[in-house]
Amino acid sequence: MADEPSADAIEAARKLFAGPCEFIAGAASLESLPPANLPEVAFAGRSNVGKSSLVNGLTGRSTVARVSSKPGHTRQINFFDLGGVMSLVDLPGYGFAQVSRSMKETWQDLASAYLRGRATLRRVCLLIDSRHGVKESDRETMRNLDRAAAPYQLVLTKIDLLRAGEAERAIAAAAAVARQHPAAHPEVLATSSDKRLGLERLRAELFLAAR
Repeated sequence: MADEPSADAIEAARKLFAGPCEFIAGAASLESLPPANLPEVAFAGRSNVGKSSLVNGLTGRSTVARVSSKPGHTRQINFFDLGGVMSLVDLPGYGFAQVSRSMKETWQDLASAYLRGRATLRRVCLLIDSRHGVKESDRETMRNLDRAAAPYQLVLTKIDLLRAGEAERAIAAAAAVARQHPAAHPEVLATSSDKRLGLERLRAELFLAAR
């Protein structure tokens, strides 16, 4: 298991994520991507896995990223400036979004191009619904991240909906998958946006990665 962040890192991350967080841009094409001026951490995952809820939970706000019960709500790459220190990047969801196949391919092509070509990208949080585990679409995304040499970490969401034993098995199963992928961080983090579980640790990890 990786060393846990120090108390100083946890406190610095808390202050950063509690500070100003401003929407920069929503990019629907490579040409509309904002300049890569800050270290970036991105959030990816299946539609409705809880990406927007997690971004809001990390920043302690309810309106940074829009939350929708309808899959496929995020239809562009959204960039947020976190205190002028780093950028948070919300990628379009993949999986079962109720849109046309051509639109899905357009979103995924954009996300793939971003991941391959963004020199300031420090880490991708690949969100996995803890109730369902790693799906084939997640594995496909992991293979794409491996090919892009983009460092990423599996982050389980909705962990509060599992019993203790189920949660431990979900974390172990996800970690076993991560060990099969060269670009994956070896440690899996478990979170709950509703219960605010694991958010302190994730904030500190992202703060350190961006540094």
